[in-house]
Formats: sequence, structure tokens, C-alpha cells
Amino acid sequence: MQLVATDRWKQAWPGALVGVIGLRHVVNPERDAALQAYGAEVESQLRARFSGADRSALAATPALRAYADYYRRFDKTYHVRLQLESVALKGKPITGSSALVLAMFVAELKNMLLTAVHDLGAVRGGLTVDAATGTESYQRLNGEEQVLKAGDMFIRDEDGILSSIVYGPDWRTRITPPTNSVIFTVYAPAGISRVELEAHLADLESTVRLFSPDAVVDTREVLSAG
Repeated sequence: MQLVATDRWKQAWPGALVGVIGLRHVVNPERDAALQAYGAEVESQLRARFSGADRSALAATPALRAYADYYRRFDKTYHVRLQLESVALKGKPITGSSALVLAMFVAELKNMLLTAVHDLGAVRGGLTVDAATGTESYQRLNGEEQVLKAGDMFIRDEDGILSSIVYGPDWRTRITPPTNSVIFTVYAPAGISRVELEAHLADLESTVRLFSPDAVVDTREVLSAG
């Protein structure tokens, strides 16, 4: 799958990265024992890492600071930070509606990098990374129609928008029980290194392989805004 970026994105967000990894021949059970066990292990690691920390100490983590700087431009809060607080500081479990969604959440919280997952079979043509003009719109995962905020990073295919940073993934390419091919997209604003992003893509692959050992990598790529 071709992944390209517009000059508008490169000019708007110097230092930013976007990574994708596509996997075919996956399964999507509602639950999987190996994945549940790994999720519990990641929960324990996060609680040990932030033991004795408060919200301000957690927010000072370099990756979370990078996203906070981005979201602040849109008067928003990085939702992964809030989810991390729930798991690491309040003892809540990591949950997901299906194995593929849970795999994404586990890797996302482990590495703190903003990730979306889409049904690869619903994607049309290649993917383009862009910065919004403020006129684009799409149907969000909750079914609501949403106009993008000017400047927000987003990813689109030939049929429309797959996700934006501020408003999240779309309805059209959502994960469903029959999904057998996926693509994970990762937004990394300036302050996130290529090494961190590539390690996160590797984590997404290895986590999916816990319940889909026959998965085949369709694409793996990282774009830089320079």
C-alpha cells in the first residue's frame, strides 16, 4: 500500500512522523487468553513504572509532553494520558471490544503513542497524510459527522478520511468481528523519535501475533515531515 504525505502536512508539522503497519490473515476473537495475559503484564509494568507518581509526574513523561503540546493548540487533552492515569494510577484494567482493538490499546498505553486501527479490506487505494484546512468532514466512530479543525493532522484514502488526531478514527473502516486484515496508523508529533515509532510498530505486530500467529505483514512504513 502506498503511503504519501502532502506538502501542507510537512510545512504545518515539521519534525512529525506517521507510521503504518498492515497485517493480513488475522483473526479477531472477542477474547484471547494469551492477549489477556499479556495485557495484564503490561498493566503491572505501568503500575510499577509509575509507582508513587502523581498526575503531574506522569504528564511529564517525554512522549506525553509531545502530545500535550500538540493537543494544546486545539484546546484539547491527550486522551491516552487520561487512559494511562486510569491504568497506572487507579488500577483499572486495559479493555477492548475485540482482540484487535485490545491489542491496539495495550501497545498504545505501553508506548504512549497515538494509534488507530482500521479494517484494511475497507480501505480504498493508498493513504495520504495531510493537515486539515478546516473544511474537511467525516463520520466518526461514534457515528457523528465531524468537521476537522484547521491544522489537525489526518489520514485519508480514495474514499475519505480514516482518522484525525483530535477526533479519532472513522466509522467506515471500523474493526468488526469478521475483520481479517488490518492497518494500524500511528501519529507522532515532533518530540517522538523514529526509533520509538518503529519499536511501537514492532510491538503492534508482536501483540497481534499472540492470537494471529499466521499474520502476514502487508506494509510497514514511516513518513517524516522533515
